[in-house]
Amino acid sequence: MLLRLSAGARSARLPAAAGLVLYGLAATAAPLTLEEAWRIAEQANPALRAAQSELFAARGRLAEARAPLFNNPAISLEGARVRYPAQMPGERTRDWRAGVSLSQTFELAGQPRRRREAAAAELEAVGASLAETRAQVRAEVERRFVQVLARQLRSELERQTVSIVERAAAAMAERLDAGEASRLDANLARVESERARNQLVQLDEQLTLARSELAGLLQLPPGELPPVQGELRREAPYTLEGLLEAASRRPQLEALARREDAARSRLELERAARYPDVTVGLLTSREGGPDFVNAVGLSVALPLPLFRRNEAGIGRAMTELAQVEVERQAAGRDAAAGVRAQWQRVSQLETRARGLREAVLRTLEENQRLSASALKEGEIGIAELLLVNRQVAEVRRELLDVETELRQARVELERSAGWPPLDSREAR
Repeated sequence: MLLRLSAGARSARLPAAAGLVLYGLAATAAPLTLEEAWRIAEQANPALRAAQSELFAARGRLAEARAPLFNNPAISLEGARVRYPAQMPGERTRDWRAGVSLSQTFELAGQPRRRREAAAAELEAVGASLAETRAQVRAEVERRFVQVLARQLRSELERQTVSIVERAAAAMAERLDAGEASRLDANLARVESERARNQLVQLDEQLTLARSELAGLLQLPPGELPPVQGELRREAPYTLEGLLEAASRRPQLEALARREDAARSRLELERAARYPDVTVGLLTSREGGPDFVNAVGLSVALPLPLFRRNEAGIGRAMTELAQVEVERQAAGRDAAAGVRAQWQRVSQLETRARGLREAVLRTLEENQRLSASALKEGEIGIAELLLVNRQVAEVRRELLDVETELRQARVELERSAGWPPLDSREAR
C-alpha cells in the first residue's frame, strides 16, 4: 500500500523527526519512575538542602543551651611594682604585688531551663519544617513527572491517530487510482493526515519542554533525563475524614506549634532577665617586701535593676509570640478548608473522567469499528469515516486531559493534607 506525501508534508515532519532522535537517545537508559525521581530530588534539590542545613544551627543552639553554665568563668591576672617613700635610711623603697582572681556569673531566675526549652522546641520546629519542605519538593516533582507522563501518553495517542489517518489516506489514494473514489474524498483524507502530523509535531515540542522542566527540578541535564514510566490513574487509599485528620497533624502545623512553644519559652527567658545575675569572685594576691604577705578574698557583685529592666527584649518576645499564634491559628483553619475544597474538585473530575471513559468513549470506539467495516463494504464514504475517527481522537484527548488534571488535583489534595503523614524525625 503506497502512501503519497507532498513536499510540505515531508518538511513538516523534519522537526518531529529531530525530536524523536533526541527522545530515542534518552530512551536507551532505564525508564525513570516516580520513586526514583523523588530519590534524586531529595539528594539534589537546592531548597531541600538549604532546609537541611538549618539543622546544624538548631543543634548548635541546643548544645549551647545545655551547657552547665551559660556564662563562662572569667580569670584575671594582676601584677604591679610599688614604690613608696623610705622611712629610714637604707630602707627598701621598691616592692611588687601579684594576684589572681576567678569570677563566675550565676543566673538566679531559672533562665537555663527556659533557654533549653526554647532551643529544644526550635530544633523540633526545624525538623518539622524540613519535613514540610520535603513534602513540597515531592509534590512538585510529582506534578512535573505527571506532566511528562501525560505528554508521552498524548504523543503515543497522536501517533496511533496518525497511523489510522494515514492508512485511510493510503486506502483512498488506491481507490482514487482505481476510479472508485472522488478527488474530494482523497483531498479530505490527505488534509486530515497532514493535520494529525502537525499535531504530533506540536506535542513533541511540548514534551521536550516538560522534560526540561523536570530535569531542571532534578538538577539533571535535559539530555540525560530518560523517559518516565508510570500510571496516570491510581487509586486513592484515603477518605475525606482520613485526610482531615492528617491535615491536623501536618508538618507545617507541627512546626508552627513548636515555634510557638519556643517563642513562649523565650518570652519567659526575657522576663527572667529582669532579675539581676550575681557574680561571685575568688581572689588571691601576694605582696613582696621584707616579708611575703599572702591575701585571699571573696567578692560578690549584684547589679541594681533601677533603670534598665529589659523592657525592649520582653516587648520583642511578646510580639514574636503573638505573630506565631496568629499564623498557627490561620494555618489550621486554612488546612481544613483547603482539603475540603480540593476533595470536591477531585470528586468532580472523577465524575467527568468516569463519564467519558464508560459512556462516550466506548460508544465512539464501537462506532469506529462499525464505520471501518462499513467503509470496506462501500456503505459510507471517507468523510463519514474521518468524522468518526476525529470524534474518537478528540474524546481520547479530552479523557487524557481530564485524567491528567485529576492526577494533578490529587497531588494538590495530598499536599494540602500532608498525605502520607511524614514524621519530622524521619525527615531528619
